[in-house]
Amino acid sequence: MSGFNLLKTYPELLDIVSLSEKERHHDLQAIFKRDIEDNTNFAFRSWRIYPIKVQGEADMGRLFKHLTCEEIEVECVDGKKYPKRIFDIARSQRLHWIKHHIDEKTPSNIDVFTIEERDSKKRKVRKTYIYDKVEKYVIVLEQQRSNAFYLLTAYHLNKEYGEKALLKKMKKRIATSL
Repeated sequence: MSGFNLLKTYPELLDIVSLSEKERHHDLQAIFKRDIEDNTNFAFRSWRIYPIKVQGEADMGRLFKHLTCEEIEVECVDGKKYPKRIFDIARSQRLHWIKHHIDEKTPSNIDVFTIEERDSKKRKVRKTYIYDKVEKYVIVLEQQRSNAFYLLTAYHLNKEYGEKALLKKMKKRIATSL
């Protein structure tokens, strides 16, 4: 067991490269439970944060996967493409950064903005982005009702197009009471 990662703080990265897959999963799961799943005060600016629900139940497994894996497109033998989630070292090394940013521990590093966009069902939704300009890190929350969020994902902007796409979204920011 390698619980030393529980002691890591922002901006340190978790030391998971040298761990076995089982040890890595254990450490990441422990951080996820501490900071998100078992955190009864998990809120951003007093708005409670929940995982997305599936059939009325909080889907912690799905959320954990979104926070530690990236989605890629895979092509089948028949030529059809489908999305698949694979382990992402950059997301995983920064898992403990989520709580740091949700608690706004380094406000001078972050830019918080909200935009309206269409979801997969073509409904208008409000998404709030917490963008760490220094470390190039993003947390995405979806507004629910008037005082709650779903935590959708969090990731490091390590792709060529990542920061450019985020800056384009920032230009669409709306005035919000947050």
